[in-house]
Amino acid sequence: MISKIKRILREQIKLQRLMYLQSKELEWAQIYHDSIRGKKEIENLPINVGRWAGNYTFFYLLNRILSEYKPEKIIEFGLGESTKFISTFLDHYLSNSQLLTIEHDDNWKTLFLNNFKASTNSKIEIFELTKKQINGHNSNGYKDIESKITEAFDLYIVDGPFGSPHFSRHDIVALLKLKSKGDEFMVIIDDYERIGEKETTQSILDLLKLINIEVFTKEYVGNKSVFVIATKKYKYVTSF
Repeated sequence: MISKIKRILREQIKLQRLMYLQSKELEWAQIYHDSIRGKKEIENLPINVGRWAGNYTFFYLLNRILSEYKPEKIIEFGLGESTKFISTFLDHYLSNSQLLTIEHDDNWKTLFLNNFKASTNSKIEIFELTKKQINGHNSNGYKDIESKITEAFDLYIVDGPFGSPHFSRHDIVALLKLKSKGDEFMVIIDDYERIGEKETTQSILDLLKLINIEVFTKEYVGNKSVFVIATKKYKYVTSF
């Protein structure tokens, strides 16, 4: 009897948590739609929010960052709805900015470009998907990205490749090793509610502490979580 009561309580706690997260997501949806008012091209952009793509929390933050900080060099891991969103910004609101999208699936790239005209200020590069050993765990990564992407970016968006149980999407750490004290940048980590993304985030924070880069952080919670890391120039991203 006691074990049955415990099971029911666990189920109720889990259900209440899901209801709370969904209510937060609905709140973020309203905030997002308010935040894009006046940007006709964004308002009219058909994007699929949620599921494998970013949720409303993610797109709200992305809109605020692009609108207020106007990053000139952007890199994202994973081709999809955020690519449409950023590409539309480049064509209509950020003419001096550039986007580099890293993707592993050439067929998906072809299908995507058949249905969406990407900005001329954007580029999609295909990297083979591979398994990497990170702290004794297998993690999906992009082959040779460490040696091929050696430039610095203002905004890093981590939403690819497929997630891993541990140290998920860890390639971002290799790219941030190029940073030094005084560099200014932001990192958006999607799917932060998952263990693998949390472990990678901690790897980032440990690295930045080691190279003496002060950062400000914030977790934004909807039905999925988004974690933001920002240097001093961009610290108000933690108050959006």
